[in-house]
Amino acid sequence: MAALTITKSGFGIANGIACALYKLTNSNGVSMSVSDYGGIVTALTVPDKNGAFADVTLGYSAVEAYVKNSPYFGAIVGRYGNRIAKAAFPLEGVTYKLAVNNGENNLHGGIKGFDKVVWNVKEKTATDAIGLELTYVSKDGEEGFPGTLSVTVTYWLTDANEFKIDFRAKTDKTTIVNLTQHAYFNLAGEGNGDILGHEVMLNADAYTPVNKNLIPTGELAPVKGTPMDFTSPKKIGDRIDADFQQLKFGAGYDHNWVINQKAKGQLTLAGTVYEAKTRRFMEVFTTEPGVQLYCGNFLDDSMVGKSGKPYGRRSGLCLETQHFPDSPNKPQFPTVVLKPGETYQTNTVYKFSVK
Repeated sequence: MAALTITKSGFGIANGIACALYKLTNSNGVSMSVSDYGGIVTALTVPDKNGAFADVTLGYSAVEAYVKNSPYFGAIVGRYGNRIAKAAFPLEGVTYKLAVNNGENNLHGGIKGFDKVVWNVKEKTATDAIGLELTYVSKDGEEGFPGTLSVTVTYWLTDANEFKIDFRAKTDKTTIVNLTQHAYFNLAGEGNGDILGHEVMLNADAYTPVNKNLIPTGELAPVKGTPMDFTSPKKIGDRIDADFQQLKFGAGYDHNWVINQKAKGQLTLAGTVYEAKTRRFMEVFTTEPGVQLYCGNFLDDSMVGKSGKPYGRRSGLCLETQHFPDSPNKPQFPTVVLKPGETYQTNTVYKFSVK
């Protein structure tokens, strides 16, 4: 059996800082490449039914391309993943104003979110896994958020072909936090066409409908009888352009599903993705209450990926585990408030196999 290895190389210059790329390889030959810029997973290479390896995540071959133009390919997203309505929220009697960077809303932490900072990286090893511990301190007032937030994100690549993520954060002042990982997957291999033939299952009987600005209305709507029902596996392309108002608002699927959690904070199956030609199968487990299915509806051939192929519309899909969008303005949603003395902790696992 091959050894678990980590190699480090240069990855270019981001905003005057020399960035590094870490390549993790497990005993099965599965590999994952991670940059200290944005904690970006730049590549994830897994086998198909014939044992042939392909990179199944969208991304670039140098950090400069991520700095220039990236729709959060493979990045850590924070301080708050997803949208906050009108870029403002109340907390302990104070209204905090954030950057407006998505229509009239705040998206994915603002102008310079966690996807655009250079993280400190420490290599980690275990008996059946190798990992990277990424740390970053977000100062009080950064992007408008209160409190100094100390963040630790640990990535593991295991011999069970799992990409495990452990998110942790502490604050010195009451704040909000909602961290996620924004990998775009194409199980046929990045650059190999669209994901409309991928079969998706979501372990969710409800979702959070949105208005035309993609802000949740506040209700939890049943998926039954709608194109939002993925309780049994469905091909993405079967209903993505259905005559359904929610799909028109999102230009396709770009919504948060409410996971059927076993218990609060318990690792639960959120969903699965299957690609029939390669027979690659991905399972997503999380302690989070929600998962955002986004189908790359706004990709438009303008971004050319690491294999030299342009990324067209719907050429990758994201399953971003999360608390719900706009939770700071929706008291009925699970809370995203973090107070001094508390530890924010969530876990997500992407497991790869052949079915």
